[in-house]
Amino acid sequence: MYISRQESQQLDEKYINKINQKERIRKIFLFIFVLLILPLISYLGYFSWKAISITNKMRGSQNSQSSTLVQDVRAIISPIVPAAAQPLKGEADGRINILLLGAAGEKNAGAGLTDTVMIMSVDTKNKKVALLSLPRDLYVNIPETQTFTKINSLYKIGLSQNLGTEIIKKAVEKITGLTINYYLVVNFDGFTKIINDIGGINIVSPRDLYDTTYPGPNYSYETFSLSKGFHTLNGKVALQYVRERHSDPEGDFGRAKRQQQVIQAVKSKMFSMETFFNVGRLNDILTTLGDNIKTDISLEEIGSFVNLSKNVDTQNINNIVADAWKPDSLLKVSHVIVGDVAAFILVPRVGNYSEIKDVAQNIFNQAELKKRQQEIAGENASIEIFNQSSDNQLANKVKKLLTENLGLKNVRIVQEANNSTFLSQTTVYDNSNDLKIFTADELIKKLPAVLSTQNNSAINSKADFVITLGEDLVSAYKFETDSIEDYNKAQDSQANFDFLKENQN
Repeated sequence: MYISRQESQQLDEKYINKINQKERIRKIFLFIFVLLILPLISYLGYFSWKAISITNKMRGSQNSQSSTLVQDVRAIISPIVPAAAQPLKGEADGRINILLLGAAGEKNAGAGLTDTVMIMSVDTKNKKVALLSLPRDLYVNIPETQTFTKINSLYKIGLSQNLGTEIIKKAVEKITGLTINYYLVVNFDGFTKIINDIGGINIVSPRDLYDTTYPGPNYSYETFSLSKGFHTLNGKVALQYVRERHSDPEGDFGRAKRQQQVIQAVKSKMFSMETFFNVGRLNDILTTLGDNIKTDISLEEIGSFVNLSKNVDTQNINNIVADAWKPDSLLKVSHVIVGDVAAFILVPRVGNYSEIKDVAQNIFNQAELKKRQQEIAGENASIEIFNQSSDNQLANKVKKLLTENLGLKNVRIVQEANNSTFLSQTTVYDNSNDLKIFTADELIKKLPAVLSTQNNSAINSKADFVITLGEDLVSAYKFETDSIEDYNKAQDSQANFDFLKENQN
């Protein structure tokens, strides 16, 4: 077929135009791509730098591990660009435990005291989360000393000795039997501001709250009021909501439940797309974190935590408060004398932390604890108590514990303290021939006591278990039991007393 020169030129022009059109489309596409990707690169670059500096600020002087800029940037983008995750402490054991502390902050009365002491546990296998709250008035031993104080003072003591969270961390580990892998401390100002930064939180108040004596500025009082039902709270009201206790019939323990509720609400809002892609809001959040939060979580670990949070179930969190509110509570109200004042405290209802440890270690499987109680009830063991200590009331205290708190029905006191020679150690003699193992385990853990299967020739008894009380339990059961009503009434005067004491020192 013959093609003329004119037709050839026309075809060449069409071909060139087609190429030029493709080139124009490619340039337009490239321009649009650059227009979109540059802000994203700038966005990621700025917040990578911001997050690196903020994380270093939060970790402060306790950041003993150095990292390169490349490692830091990789940690920031890891939730977006998948890479090998930084292993988290506790992950290999299937459980990560984080100590959460809420402190007043340097600008507030009671600076360094922690109104919130909470352990957040993450089950890395089953992707579950649990919160365990310890009340601020729990009376504890200051680690490596012979001195006792309320748990809310331990963080302040650590700060005064340049030990940070080390003292309260050791105490919480002793109380719960858990290994604390990380800590996070937030002050009141940071709590208020971060909730404002994320645009407020949504909560459902379980009851009407009305308090005319809520602590105000300059040691004044103001009225706090919130009706039952759904609310969107700003930072100020959210802080009042988690600190209020006077109009809550559960007092400090109701407050602990509200603190757990707010933590869940903050987490949901913080990780929402609405927050993540709001440049101004995210910038404010990072600034607030750096100014008001202390933690030992590294930047690379933060990326791993973000990845983990995508898979865990945060809608069904196990919430447990160690309280003294109900007959089956783990704690009881008591007091110590400080000068001429009776200071109310909370202590384990048994002579040790065994019940708190049980709950802490089985927090993801509470059914196991209920099953054990059912087995104990089914054994229906008979128990006799012989008091061979110097405390005339010890047998009554132990009987009350066994019957009223632990639910053992067949318990009787055979001998009160009347010997001139006292036993040093409490012993449980098992006469059941190992047939009632759940009751035996309960007794030796909760009293506590040592177990013996040898018959005590000095005691003639046909009971399944014979308990001989020794001197070791005298100090464990030295605290008298006060009422929860007395405890709640004393909170205001107690707070004033603590404040005056703090300022005298």
